[in-house]
Amino acid sequence: MPQVHVIGNNGQPLGVMPIQEALRLAREQELDLVEVAPAASPPVCRILDYGKLKYLQGKKERETRKGRKAAEMREVRVKPRIGDHDIEAKVRKVRELLNDGAKVKVSVIFRGREITHPELGIQLLRRIAEEVQEDGKLEGPPAQLGRFLTVVLAPAKKKGEKVTKGVSHA
Repeated sequence: MPQVHVIGNNGQPLGVMPIQEALRLAREQELDLVEVAPAASPPVCRILDYGKLKYLQGKKERETRKGRKAAEMREVRVKPRIGDHDIEAKVRKVRELLNDGAKVKVSVIFRGREITHPELGIQLLRRIAEEVQEDGKLEGPPAQLGRFLTVVLAPAKKKGEKVTKGVSHA
């Protein structure tokens, strides 16, 4: 008959005993018998409330997930034949997203025969990158993916470092 090393609900070792005996002890206390170290010889089992254990593990996992924030990636799309005023609006949006701490993927979408002139898209991306230079930095050269020409901009400063205009700290 297989033997297991049993640890009680309060953390005290109860010794090595047959599995049936350990299960009987757990049932008497209206708790569960949980294997905590299957590789040990003999395997180690603990008497505890399994539902409560799962709840506490989930709670701890949610707390750690809440603490970290993944780098958010946002996208702004433009077409190669965009007007000057529309570019200014897109640049304002890119600046706003960068100042919020998000990475911004600027994509030029080519339609139809526009794809034969990728230099227009490169000029447009270069213009946008130059206009947001103080708020973000390029992460790499433009990349062509199908009918999209994309570039990724990362925030130049940390999220908490907002620039205050007109206020001197002297």
